[in-house]
Amino acid sequence: MPTALILGASRGIGHEIVRQLRRAATWKVFATARDDAALAALRNEGVQALKLDVTKPESLAGLGWQLDDEKLDLAIYVAGVYGQGGQATSPPTAEDFDAVMHTNVLGAMQAIPLIAPLVEAAQGKFAFISSGMGSIGEVESSHGWVYRVSKAALNMAVRSASLDYPKASFVALCPGWVRTDLGGPNATIAVEESVTGLLRVIAALEHKDSGSFRNYAGRELAW
Repeated sequence: MPTALILGASRGIGHEIVRQLRRAATWKVFATARDDAALAALRNEGVQALKLDVTKPESLAGLGWQLDDEKLDLAIYVAGVYGQGGQATSPPTAEDFDAVMHTNVLGAMQAIPLIAPLVEAAQGKFAFISSGMGSIGEVESSHGWVYRVSKAALNMAVRSASLDYPKASFVALCPGWVRTDLGGPNATIAVEESVTGLLRVIAALEHKDSGSFRNYAGRELAW
C-alpha cells in the first residue's frame, strides 16, 4: 500500500485531499494539523494525524521522528496561503512581509530537507500548493504583490529542490481560485473539483517533469 503525507490538512484543500485519498482506499495516509480539534477530525477520517505548525521551526524539527523514517510515495505541502491584508500595493511593513514569507516560503524550505529524503527513498512525488500569482507572465495587476513574491519564491524553492533530490519528482501546483474559507465568496472552483484535478495532475507527473509548475487542469505555466 502506498504512503502519503499531507502537510497542512486542517481544512480546505488539505482536508479534501485527505478525504479523496481515503475514499480511494488504497493509501496509508499521514496528515498534519496545528490544533487538537483539527487533529481529531483527521483521525475521524481514518488517517494518522501528526501535530505540526509550519511557522515554528521546532515543530518542523520534530516531524521526522513522528514519521519514523517512513518511505513516502507522495507528499503534498498545502500549508502556506497567507496574504497581506488590505488593498495596499505599497511596500509592506516588516511585520506583513515576515508573516507572509515565513508562512508561504520558509516553512516549505524547512520541510524539504526533512521530507524529501523520505520521498526519495520511495522514488515518489513531492507536490506544493502554489499559485498562478507566483508565475512570471501571469501578473495582471499589482494588487497582492507580496503574496505573489512569496509564491514566486516557493516556486523557485521547488525547482531547486528537484536538483538537490534527483530521485524524487517535484511539482508546484496552482489549484485555481478555490471556494474555501480562505478563497473568499467570489472564488470560482469547488474544492472537490480542484483537488480531483490536482491529484490527476500529480498522478500523471513523470520524473522528467520534476521542478515544473502547473495549474489544476494540468497546463504548464510560464515561470
